[in-house]
Formats: sequence, structure tokens, C-alpha cells
Amino acid sequence: MATPKTVAFYTLGCKLNYSETSSIGRLFEDAGYGEVKFEEGADIYVINTCSVTDFADRKCRQIVRRALRHNDQAFVVVIGCYAQLKPEEISNIPGVDLVLGAAEKFRILEYIDDLSKSPDKGMVQAGEVTEAKDFINAFSFGDRTRSFLKVQDGCNYKCTFCTIPLARGKSRSDTVENVVANARKIAALGVKEIVLTGVNIGDFGNGTEVIEGVKPRKEALFIDLIRALDQVEGIERFRISSIEPNLCTDEVIEFVAQSQRFVPHFHMPLQSGNNQQLKQMRRRYTRELYASRVAKIKEVMPHCCIGVDMIVGFPGETEEGFLESYRFINELDISYLHVFTYSERPNTPAIEMQGKVPMQERRRRNQMLSILSEKKRRYFYEQHLEEQREVLFEKSKTEGKMTGFTDNYVKVELPLDESLLNHIASVKLLEVDEQGLAKAALVDVAVG
Repeated sequence: MATPKTVAFYTLGCKLNYSETSSIGRLFEDAGYGEVKFEEGADIYVINTCSVTDFADRKCRQIVRRALRHNDQAFVVVIGCYAQLKPEEISNIPGVDLVLGAAEKFRILEYIDDLSKSPDKGMVQAGEVTEAKDFINAFSFGDRTRSFLKVQDGCNYKCTFCTIPLARGKSRSDTVENVVANARKIAALGVKEIVLTGVNIGDFGNGTEVIEGVKPRKEALFIDLIRALDQVEGIERFRISSIEPNLCTDEVIEFVAQSQRFVPHFHMPLQSGNNQQLKQMRRRYTRELYASRVAKIKEVMPHCCIGVDMIVGFPGETEEGFLESYRFINELDISYLHVFTYSERPNTPAIEMQGKVPMQERRRRNQMLSILSEKKRRYFYEQHLEEQREVLFEKSKTEGKMTGFTDNYVKVELPLDESLLNHIASVKLLEVDEQGLAKAALVDVAVG
């Protein structure tokens, strides 16, 4: 195999994957490779996969085929959660040359170099797939507006529907000092907003030895992290990507409410508004606890945006149970939903459970919650009309437009002004358009 000079990436799944893809891209850049767009026919394609749903698995196969259409001689590497869970299955996908697990993906250049010296260049390599035990820091860069900063990895929770602990291993974290150092590096690159990412970031500190022989206090360690980050100069905004409701303590909520840089935006997975289902899912809270978290947030930050993850069609979810969840969400003062249709995942307890919900019914329930989400989002936006709020602008995918989010996650679209890109400007929110975006009038540029 001739030494390749170009590489292209495709990332599936969560913000954590994006942070890791970007860090792997910097490894290639440091080694002299040029990164090109996916459709430009790269010498190497790196596909970073997700395996939360069956759709993510199928998507991986589609992306491999697309890569080979752009360059049928390309060297294709598959990494990420799907690679960790099903390496042999991936190695049988036509066109895949190398499969690397969670513990090996950051050594991707070593494997490529070894294969370039191998006499058997036509053989598909499954690479190595071992349990991920070490924490490897990562952050995304390329979009100057925001960066996804990895602070934690893995999970010790054993939710019955989830493959992520199998794919990413046990919970482990970076140190506060190293996260702060990475945040300063990101600030020096001109990035204005950092999104903290991980599998279970409220569990920050688990797996790190703070005091020998003393079990870390999880909530205190996470609060230590965000207190330290709040002092980082040059970053205008920090967002917490997602935090479990049982780990979103009063201490965390009250800190964000008075913070210099952490914005009023929480994303807390609920998954079901039915306590019986939550127990079957092995979630670590009740709906009553969840409601108390929402109430606390709104008490100290009435303007705060709250996003919610929901799963529909989990085994045993009756129509009555689903409607109970629907009514619970409808009555909560939350701002939007991410709705996932349950899909059977191998090696999870849920796949063996009774009460399978027909797929057509799962889709119907998804649609019902998706409609509710749009109503919730519009109502939240309308509550803040006529207010003046600050927006961090970036170029829109729509020609001649720029978009951005307020501190409390209201999405705004305005005519493109290149001088405002990657800047924070004050706007007055005027109305919500048919697409669900907020129309606004520019008031002033707040920062450079």
C-alpha cells in the first residue's frame, strides 16, 4: 500500500464522538496528512461509529459504500462503538480494511503504518478490540464557534437497553487540571463556547484517584470541575451537554444559576415518565425525583432551557403506560424532547423482556412525542419574545443567512453579516416563524 497523503472523516452519533474524531484528525495532521472533504476522494477514510440504535449500524454500512464510490481504492478504517461491539461483523463489510476498538483508535496511525509494511495487503484486518480502561482526552476544533471537550468516558450504570458500557467500558475521567488546560488551549484557538461531553459527565471523578483510599464524592468532583472552568478566561460560554437527573444536584443547579460562564441550559435524560418502566430500565431515579429537578431549575432560573431524552416502545410499555409518560411530560415545564424509538440491541437484558411493542406502534408513539416537543419548544420561545438576549452567531446552511443560539438555547436566524460570525451580539426576540426559528432584531455587538 502506497503511503497515503489525504484523509477524510465521517462521524456518527454523539458529541463525544465528534470530540474524538477531531483529536484523531490532529494526529493525522501532525503526521503530515492533509484532511479533505469526504466527497473529494481521500486515500484514507476513517468512520467513527455509534451503536445506540440499529439505524446507526446500518448507517455505517452506507457510509463505507459512499466512501468507496468516491475512491474505490481508498483504505477504510472503522472505529468507535459499533467497532468495539461487533468487530468481526464490520470486518466482513466489503471495502473495510481495518477495525479498531475503543482502546486502540487513538493508535490508528501505528496500525496503518504496520499494515503498509505487511506483505499481505489484501487481507482485512480486525485490528485489536480490547476493553477500554484508560482515559484519553479529546476536544473538537474546526468550527471556531464552539468546541466539544471530552471530560469523562465510560459508564458504570447498567441500564437494560444500553450497549454503551459494553462499548466504552467503565466510568473514568480526566483530571480537573487537565480539563482546565484543554479549555485554555481551546480559548487560545479563538473558540467562544465549550460544550462539556462524556458518557455520564455528572459521574466526573469516578475512576480517578483523588485521595488514596477515599472514595470520591461524585457530585463534589463534578462541582469542582465546573467551578474551575468558570474561571477560564477567553471562553464566553460553557454548556453541560447532558447530565443524569440523579447527578444534577441542587449544588450544581445553584452554581449554574450564579455562574459567570455556564449558560442556563440543562439536558437531562428521562427515558420514561412511568416509574414501572424506569425500574425495568434500571434507571436510578423516579419520575418524582425528575420533576423535583425541573422544579428546582425553574425556581432559580425561570428562563432556563431544559431538554429531555425519551424512549418509546420499550418492552412492556402499554398504551396506558405510554399515555402516563405523555401526560407527565406535557405537565412538566421543559423546553424540547429528543425522542428515540426503542431498538433491540444484542447482549442487553431488555432484548429478553416480555411485552414487545410492534414497530408501527413505536413509530406512532415517537410521532406523538415529537409533535409535543415542537409545541413545547414553540411555547418556550414565545415566553421570551420581546426580551433582549445575547446570541453567538455562525454561518447558516441557508445561503445568505446566519444562525445562533441565545444563552438559553433559543435558535435565531438573521441575514448574514460576516463581521458577526463567531461573535456574540445582543438581539431583541420578536416572533417565532413557521420553521420554529426566532426572528430577531440586532441591538448591539456585546463582545469581539
